[in-house]
Amino acid sequence: MSPAPPADAQARRAAAPVLVYPVDRLPGPDLALYATARAGARPVAALTVPPREARAFRVGAGQVFRIGCPVGSQVGDLNLFSAANPAERFYSGKTRALHGTHLSAGDRLWSGLPWLRPMATIIADSLAWYGCDAHGARVHDVIGTRCDPYTHHLLSGGGSYHHCCHSNLTRALVGEGYAAAEAEAMVHDVLNVFMCTGFTADEGRYFMKASPARAGDAIEFFAEIDLLGVLSACPGGDCSALHSSDAAACHPLQVEVLEPDRSRLAGWSPPAPSGYDRSHGLPGAAPRPGQPPT
Repeated sequence: MSPAPPADAQARRAAAPVLVYPVDRLPGPDLALYATARAGARPVAALTVPPREARAFRVGAGQVFRIGCPVGSQVGDLNLFSAANPAERFYSGKTRALHGTHLSAGDRLWSGLPWLRPMATIIADSLAWYGCDAHGARVHDVIGTRCDPYTHHLLSGGGSYHHCCHSNLTRALVGEGYAAAEAEAMVHDVLNVFMCTGFTADEGRYFMKASPARAGDAIEFFAEIDLLGVLSACPGGDCSALHSSDAAACHPLQVEVLEPDRSRLAGWSPPAPSGYDRSHGLPGAAPRPGQPPT
């Protein structure tokens, strides 16, 4: 039974919201520089991610990678790691706190603590026109985790399905030479590329709806550091109804890596890890250099 509201309930609800991280203090990317570099870029690698599977790819600092829908509407789950040190990986929660629940051009994908630096910057998004729809949904979310066989087992009463994005990403990392247990522990919360999601107004429940992506749609990223990427073509297809099964129509995703004319990147360099000394106010702790361990 819900308790009766207090006498000052209305006043409590009327408190003004305050942005947790003021965006005017957030270091921004030089999008004009990136656009100039992108204009002269040439393709150097490409791969296809089959439906209900995942593939790994590598991107050098200063290169561009493009994720596209070559055939039809398809959602993808993206993990990113520092190629030099896979312990440094994409931090969806902090990215969400800094940029919002959904990402588009100009937003950055940040790594976890103690590094906390941009790993990639979104420089183009063919779905930027979508905005926020009547249901409160937007595209490219950092809300959800990834479909996984454990939640499927829980909600299906013991079912077993091996092509959830969590499992797909695990197999792709095993393909990169990691042991199975190590690979699974490396999989982390994702950028849900092309996924259209939001929260219900009544209960704040996470929902998905049909992705607006169509054949030819794409999102492009500028790699701020050397990256290992892993991308799963979600078994939910466009996520209009189902996932964690073979029921939905699924399509491949394509990843292209482009090399810019380096002369057009004059003055750019990969961002350094956080400069915080990592002493944490501990008694007797000597301040340490800002570089986290490799």
